[in-house]
Amino acid sequence: MTHVFFVGDELTAGHGDPKALGWTGRVAARTLPLAPELRFHTLAVPGETTGELTARWDDEALRRIGDPVQGAAPNAVLFAIGRNDVHRGVSPTMTRLNIANTLDRAKALGFRTMLAGPPPGHPEDQQAIAELSALCEESAARRGVPYVDMFGPLARHEQWVSDMATGDESLPHQAGYGLMAWLVLHSAWHDWLGVEQPAV
Repeated sequence: MTHVFFVGDELTAGHGDPKALGWTGRVAARTLPLAPELRFHTLAVPGETTGELTARWDDEALRRIGDPVQGAAPNAVLFAIGRNDVHRGVSPTMTRLNIANTLDRAKALGFRTMLAGPPPGHPEDQQAIAELSALCEESAARRGVPYVDMFGPLARHEQWVSDMATGDESLPHQAGYGLMAWLVLHSAWHDWLGVEQPAV
């Protein structure tokens, strides 16, 4: 059995989705038929910055793993960086340090790691979110961690823009979360988990 953790903020929790699935529920639902031995856990805290995520994720994850099984496949964690560092004025230097500490801690604990950047938000925040996304991608590359770019593909995506225009508090609805799930599923996701790609 392999535990797979999604760690992030309100976007990881799927807030705003009328189906209450978010992108994590959609990704898990598409993956489980291919690998029923996986156990998915969503560890989300709304409004959380990267510093707050760094301080709490490992304790929450380790509580759910139980005693290690000899020869078992390594557990996995996807850190989904939201937009709260932008909203709460966290400096790029601190964000970079927080992400580095998070990834290093996960490696030390034996987790396979993946990083997803923030999706677009309100127009007035776009430049800052774009810069945060680039910082996340750089941090992942420095440590050889697979990265999912949520910003670039969605910034001018008509369906995303339309969904966000009808959402509340910078939250997407059903269509937006479906697009986020698509980006994860069409990244290095299956190879990262060691799961055979589904037939097209």
